Amino acid sequence: MTTPDYPFVITWRELRTQAEARLRDADALRPDTEARWMVERVSGYEGAELVLNEQERATTEARQHLDDMLERRLGGEPLQYVLGRWDFLGLDLLVDRRVLVPRPETEVVAQTAIEEAERLGARRGKHDGWLAADTSYVVADLGTGSGAIALALARELPDAEVWATDVSDDALAVARANVAGIGSGATRVRLHAGSWYEALPAELRGRLRVIVANPPYIAEHEVPDLPRDVVEWEPRGALVSGPTGLEALEVLIADAPAWLDPAGGALVLELAPHQAERALELAAAAGFVEARVDRDLVGRARMLVARVPGKSPGEPDA
Repeated sequence: MTTPDYPFVITWRELRTQAEARLRDADALRPDTEARWMVERVSGYEGAELVLNEQERATTEARQHLDDMLERRLGGEPLQYVLGRWDFLGLDLLVDRRVLVPRPETEVVAQTAIEEAERLGARRGKHDGWLAADTSYVVADLGTGSGAIALALARELPDAEVWATDVSDDALAVARANVAGIGSGATRVRLHAGSWYEALPAELRGRLRVIVANPPYIAEHEVPDLPRDVVEWEPRGALVSGPTGLEALEVLIADAPAWLDPAGGALVLELAPHQAERALELAAAAGFVEARVDRDLVGRARMLVARVPGKSPGEPDA
């Protein structure tokens, strides 16, 4: 690879202008934004800091790093992997090819899981880092990937013990790195390897307040229709469920009632819009007393929310 010659690029501002031009020539959708994020990464300045220091001279090392990032991006690699980190509900997460790119629709799934825990009486807010990690209930993020959902739960539910599982050792390595970066909440996160409920210890059976997952839900015949940067870069096992696309959803829904607290628990699953009706049928067959499909930020059916028998705090007995 040949390093471009930047004879007149001496400041962060000029470096960003050069990067934006290269991205625009390659028909990037948001060349200005991507260029800014890349320069923020190589400079160490973020947001207003970059503006305040944009006339500072860019180092040779930063220029080489930026060029490497641009080559990767122009080669089709997702921006999130190029940057190496991505925001998920305010969490700065390590992401690479071992895990899925965190997406806005999954943020909605995480927020819904937190709201379900709160509905069932969970306290929401920041954990006091000076106190021991006392936990009064358990939640589980199955197929955790980068750990995004699990870490969002741990941050927002200070009394929760959070189990994060994945069948991929590579994914768990990424999740482990992200857990280490969240501070005191890390003491309440348990990482385990295994497929879905098989990864959980038997003593958690019937004790989970919330089960949440972003499982693979793409059918094998749908793969050719996926965007190139998804098919060629993201882990196939986290995307493709099998011939129907329902394989993982079927297991997660059918077995959930046995793992949820019978006094009140909820299952929250991400799914594809065309799977909504079938997911509701599966929830009814599994014995859930209430189930609905919520929509994402752009109005598409995106997540199943299913509840086992139980009552919310303060609700009178029948």
